[in-house]
Amino acid sequence: MDQSKLRNIGIIAHIDAGKTTLTERILFYTRKIHRMGEVHEGTATMDFMPEEQERGITITSACTTCHWKDRVINIIDTPGHVDFTIEVERCLRVLDGAVGVFCAVAGVEPQSETVWRQSEQFGVPKLAFVNKMDRPGADFDRTVQAIRTRLGANAVPVTIPVGSGADFSGVIDLIRAKVLSFSEDDEGMTVSESAPEGDLKEACSKARDHMLESLADVDDVFMEKYLEGSVTEDDIRSAMRRAVLARTFTPVLAGSALGNKGVQPLLDAICDFLPSPCDLPPVKGLDAKGESVSVPLTEDGPFVGLVFKVVMEDGRKTAFLRVYSGRFDEGDSLTNVNRGKDDRVGRIYRLDADHREQLKSASAGDIVAVVGLRSAHTGETYAKGIDVRLEAIESYAPVITLALEPRNADEGKVLDEALARYTEEDPTLLSHFDEETGMRTISGMGELHLEIIVDRLLREF
Repeated sequence: MDQSKLRNIGIIAHIDAGKTTLTERILFYTRKIHRMGEVHEGTATMDFMPEEQERGITITSACTTCHWKDRVINIIDTPGHVDFTIEVERCLRVLDGAVGVFCAVAGVEPQSETVWRQSEQFGVPKLAFVNKMDRPGADFDRTVQAIRTRLGANAVPVTIPVGSGADFSGVIDLIRAKVLSFSEDDEGMTVSESAPEGDLKEACSKARDHMLESLADVDDVFMEKYLEGSVTEDDIRSAMRRAVLARTFTPVLAGSALGNKGVQPLLDAICDFLPSPCDLPPVKGLDAKGESVSVPLTEDGPFVGLVFKVVMEDGRKTAFLRVYSGRFDEGDSLTNVNRGKDDRVGRIYRLDADHREQLKSASAGDIVAVVGLRSAHTGETYAKGIDVRLEAIESYAPVITLALEPRNADEGKVLDEALARYTEEDPTLLSHFDEETGMRTISGMGELHLEIIVDRLLREF
């Protein structure tokens, strides 16, 4: 596979900004699914846990793969609630780009700041999508200004809304100076273009000039062409891509995921502006002597991968792995560098939410699920033919504790088994058994976190 055609991206946002609804539209327009599910109906593809469907929130990050034009996009839909911050953190650690989703009514919210700061910590290039433009009180300009002032991003619109609230009817693509309308007959699948006229022409001209000036400020090559007055659409896209990769420019797009408007331009922007694995600098790690080494992205080199999540299913461990270099096949023996243990690869899967497609091998740039890595824990490095350890994923200290009391000794054994499984999956969950008092406690990141664990105990055990 041509790695330059691959995009590993995450959808990050405050709770209820519309991440999962947006992901559902992306899957629909890329023809990955044939019918859109809704979060409020509990039918969204990416919210497949019963607890997610009942509450209408994302609890665990879900991964899926889709195709747009000639690009392959791996998408991770992350939770928005602060209790599940570790899910966002460990996904951002292995992603190449991200889409920050903002509610056009509420603007930049507290968790928006948290996830944006986390992405900055890992140097992740980003786009911004101002969602819910069809809601009463939606204000695109105010939200863009808040992204600039509160997040410190050089946020510049590349599409602007036509109307807002009940009058929201489409978007203007500033790069091509076209009004885009989305057909209601086929749920927004058909996009029609027209030239802006009257007030729209004036708004388009003003916003486009601002976009070009902002781009010239951060890209010297583009500035020369801009001053000469010979700027083409390709020049704009090339300069914008360079600026996004350098994290000096954040393109902002408008739309309404629930209203099926503005999603296709976002898909184009993901393909045009966010990085492929080839665009990023080599990942750094430590060798056996503790000295820093670079691991270049190449299929021919030694294999290096990072486990960013572990899930226990039917007593078997599934490790979610980002491959940074080399390749591996079913049946290969890989070394857990952190623990000095060798594990044999049983099965390799490409993930589609709760569905899986079996693969024979995985190579540099891929995000896959692997069965058979028995010693795997979140943040650990697997390698073959090289002794290198990548930077681990930081965990967080729990902030709240709950006591659990089984009704009898038999239930106590089942409870201990269940808690062992959950703590294996979740680095922010700790369980403790006090020998003296016989009391079992679990500690987590917040009330909702522990509530979900208790729900799962009752449901699954």
